[in-house]
Amino acid sequence: MGDDEPMTDPNAKAVTVAGPSDAGDGAVDLSVHPSGIVPQLQNIVATVNLDCKLDLKTIAFHARNVEYNPKRFAAAIMRIRAPKTTALIFSSGKMVCTGAKTEALAREAARKYAKVISKLGFPAQFKDFKIQNMVGSCDVKFPIRLEGLAWSHGHFAQYEPELFPGLIYRMQMPKIVLLIFVSGKIVLTGGKNRDDIYKAFENIYPVLTEFRKLPNPNDEDVLAQLAAPSAAGAAALPAP
Repeated sequence: MGDDEPMTDPNAKAVTVAGPSDAGDGAVDLSVHPSGIVPQLQNIVATVNLDCKLDLKTIAFHARNVEYNPKRFAAAIMRIRAPKTTALIFSSGKMVCTGAKTEALAREAARKYAKVISKLGFPAQFKDFKIQNMVGSCDVKFPIRLEGLAWSHGHFAQYEPELFPGLIYRMQMPKIVLLIFVSGKIVLTGGKNRDDIYKAFENIYPVLTEFRKLPNPNDEDVLAQLAAPSAAGAAALPAP
């Protein structure tokens, strides 16, 4: 489902959400996002084949915003501001583009890099463009009991708070890795398209609500008891 596609079902329920989302401001199609939450795409990694051998030293010398240190890394690193992205350019002609936040921007950025290389005299083509990974994130706005989730979903979940503060959940269908934090922040990675990201979140959302951390009523009781003596003492003080 693209960013600007209209709702096809005129009777579909919609909910208005606050803040930006990949679906745009306004109504969210609950037939696609039953939770009412739309994960935002944060990074797209795409690859393309320029179909020619490249002299990375020449590219680094003549092009702007390029880093190349073959002793540290085998690729030249090129950056552009619009769309704000980074490209890893290999001498084989393969290129990896990262940093775009939509599929269209990923393709646009890759074409711009190819054009820069072509202007340097290389017979660069634009073949086999493919999105390899999408990263999305969202916030369910409630804390989560990660220990209980890890115990209940041990086949898919890994939680070692002494090593990493989030729970790692490896979903099989779709094949997405989720990083789940106690705060309710969620990161989803491994998608080949945005539908994978959306479906994975809708799959996990009922599980998250099941392990929602509820406030402890005893905490309020303790605070009230601590405050009571102070209030009584203040009341006993003579008026100025």
